[in-house]
Amino acid sequence: MPADFPFDVVAFDLDGTLADTAPDLTAALNHALGVLGRPPVPAEDVRHMVGHGARALLQKGLAATGEMTEELVERGFPVFIDYYLAHIADGTQIFPGLNAALDRLAARGVKLAVCTNKAEHLARRCIDQLGWADRFDALVGGDTLPVRKPDPAPLFEAIARCGGGRAAYVGDSITDTDTGIAANIPTIAVTFGFSDRPVDQLGAAALIDHFDDLIPTLERLARAAA
Repeated sequence: MPADFPFDVVAFDLDGTLADTAPDLTAALNHALGVLGRPPVPAEDVRHMVGHGARALLQKGLAATGEMTEELVERGFPVFIDYYLAHIADGTQIFPGLNAALDRLAARGVKLAVCTNKAEHLARRCIDQLGWADRFDALVGGDTLPVRKPDPAPLFEAIARCGGGRAAYVGDSITDTDTGIAANIPTIAVTFGFSDRPVDQLGAAALIDHFDDLIPTLERLARAAA
């Protein structure tokens, strides 16, 4: 395989892009809701609530089960975080083909980054638990900078921490594609993530159904832009 590649950096969202984190997010959310006297939220509903961080997820869970007040959020948030940290990768699964795709990118000299709205310490714990402690060259979380996605600043920061250069972004939601578009960076959306709308409405430059398609799609986008 040739060493040259049209991108120097490929950045990824985490939840719903690199891994199916919904089982553990659902468990943590429903644990916190139970402590607050609320009924559980179905896992399939939680998949469409993810993408703006843990506090926003709790707010959406409260709104889905009754009244949402900041007092309830303040009470429930530490309960959510403590439970999630203890069970962050109990049911989380890496998406098929991903590790092979990451190996192939790294073999071609590509730097790999994570740019997520998950709090940085949670993202790092999740990545470590999934066996990726040394896999990524940079990690920017939802609280790493004063702003979060869809502001493009976190994505720019992730790319800069990888040494800069030609970059692409891979995500699963409108937050991700809006971030990539704002950064003027080619953005690919996976079709198997946590999007709250049909993926063909995300405005991504390309869609992939499996990570086996990632490298050919990146090469195709580069040729189209040449």
